Amino acid sequence: MRVVVFGAGAWGSAIARHAALRHEVLIWARDPELADAIAREHRNARYLPGQFLGAGLLATADLAQACTFAGTDGLFLVATPMAALRNVLEQIRVHAAAVPTPLFWLCKGLELPSGLLAHELATPLLGARPSGVLSGPSFAQEVAAGLPFALVAASPAEVARERMVAALHHEAGRIYVSEDLIGVELAGALKNVIAIAAGACDGLGLGLNARAALLTRGLAEITRLGVLLGANPSTFLGLAGLGDMILTCTGDLSRNRRVGLGLAQGHSLEGILATLGHVAEGVGTTAAVYRLAARHSVEMPIVAAVHSVLFDRVPVRTAVSTLLAREPGPE
Repeated sequence: MRVVVFGAGAWGSAIARHAALRHEVLIWARDPELADAIAREHRNARYLPGQFLGAGLLATADLAQACTFAGTDGLFLVATPMAALRNVLEQIRVHAAAVPTPLFWLCKGLELPSGLLAHELATPLLGARPSGVLSGPSFAQEVAAGLPFALVAASPAEVARERMVAALHHEAGRIYVSEDLIGVELAGALKNVIAIAAGACDGLGLGLNARAALLTRGLAEITRLGVLLGANPSTFLGLAGLGDMILTCTGDLSRNRRVGLGLAQGHSLEGILATLGHVAEGVGTTAAVYRLAARHSVEMPIVAAVHSVLFDRVPVRTAVSTLLAREPGPE
């Protein structure tokens, strides 16, 4: 099988490395210098230092060329940040309109400022092309190192789900399938918001009891919104929900957790984001989900608390005190 990975960041490079263990893989990089370096050295020193990506991995900065590589029997994986998804899909529509290659996006979040989930912006652009989302607990560094991982591929199209399993279910990787596109996307986006809260909780030294309570109630908020929007509640107990939340809220490699840690330590949001070197999707997602919850009259107190810290400059301890002062209620 031929696989094209659009996006040469850490996650795109890691999933390309894994796919290349069994398949022909071409990775598209927006930056020609980065594409040349990957093609020449089979490494991505900029975003995934220290990892060999495979001698057979190909790279290009020519998106039109990338769109013709996979063919009808291949697979497109879009591993750009959420902010770049629309632009890449628009270009794929132009250059691969006649080739119905199944396509999955790997980004987690909502588009800004529209507040759309990925499938909501993708559907008008992709038409009848089989498509879906790949999500779950997955630090790029560990996947690139060949450590075991499991992800869920969600799509209403059986051919897309089967193609994803054929492409990535091998070696250390396990791919499970789902038809719950909305649930998997929401879970992947909203866990980043809870991860900011978890980082702040740890940064304040509130203890393991508090963190466990925060994750549990955060999952309840996500599920409440997801069910209202048509998701399957069981999705939030699976890899895309609970699995990814545990990883992102507790793992030291989590960028969103590091945002929360920095805020609790008194650093400015701007300063924290400048030092990360990668996108922390949870910041923009917080704003979008806060508006989405208000529009649907869904109570999401943890999301509201994170929003107040990020955008209203409320001190972290004040936001915690507000949460602790809430009236008791049924679980």
